[in-house]
Amino acid sequence: MDTIEGQAIALREVVQTANSVLLTGPIGPDGDSIGACLALARGIAHICDTPVTVAGRVAHRYASLPGVSSMVPDERIQPGFDVVLVLDGDRHRLEPQVEQAYAAAQLRGIIDHHGSTTTDGYDLAILDAHSPSTCQMVYDLLRCWDVPLNSDLASLIYTGLIFDTGGFRHANTTSGVHHLAATLLDTGFDHSSLSLQVLAERTPAALALLSRVIASSWTTHDGRVQYGTVRQIDLDELQAESSDVEGIVEVLLNTTGVECAILFVERAAKLVKLSLRSRSTSSLNVARLATECSAMGGGHARAAGAMLNMDLEQAKSKVETLMRAWL
Repeated sequence: MDTIEGQAIALREVVQTANSVLLTGPIGPDGDSIGACLALARGIAHICDTPVTVAGRVAHRYASLPGVSSMVPDERIQPGFDVVLVLDGDRHRLEPQVEQAYAAAQLRGIIDHHGSTTTDGYDLAILDAHSPSTCQMVYDLLRCWDVPLNSDLASLIYTGLIFDTGGFRHANTTSGVHHLAATLLDTGFDHSSLSLQVLAERTPAALALLSRVIASSWTTHDGRVQYGTVRQIDLDELQAESSDVEGIVEVLLNTTGVECAILFVERAAKLVKLSLRSRSTSSLNVARLATECSAMGGGHARAAGAMLNMDLEQAKSKVETLMRAWL
């Protein structure tokens, strides 16, 4: 099952013989996860009548994507699905209700392009660490199923493509990415509005949150590393949502002289989410750093994340200590 054709055959057999399928991503799914889930749901509907549920609570910037209105919030998911497939993230980062459904499923699978993801714990694992996005992997699978490419499906694939390449700015932007983008654009969807909404648009609360993070940010190692913090009190005072944090770490990275940016996001009294980014010119592999920080860490060499079961000050101390050892 090493070839895309073999993977497509295996996945097709799984979904066609199931009584129900749940597609999900990690908590707070991003553009690649959402686009991949919704695109695969359309592909499954084309080849069989198996009922498909897509789980996830999405940010405002994805509200106009085809199929978003049919998504079920994570907290409303109940066990009882034959098949649960995790897209663009691993089983360790599922919302608790979704994790219960995953554990109770007869078959558990994953489709992912993160280099830190392994086959452990999955009955079906379709992994490709060389793919620029999970959406591109789903596109290749749907081509093997002869699913027709229309503007709605193209917009979903394009969402993941632009999100994980940073609007074609990151080092994972290959000639193949541009060729696929051209194929998608030929279907005629409004790519300009989509790109602005997914990559640039912020709510007033999100803009205020960004301002607060920048104002309190700090650097170490002669400006090579920049840190930022989102406290729960910030979100509460500004009436911001957790999704408003998206993109802040990239702003910190795009500062003159900064090689690595690290954002601490307080999720609860003893839970901190880390977002880590590094420039393509840096030797720092943030995926390795994420896995050293936590067993619930991983990602790409230039973009990774982790969850730390400790308070905010402990998280800062732990990460800064690791950075001193690394640099």
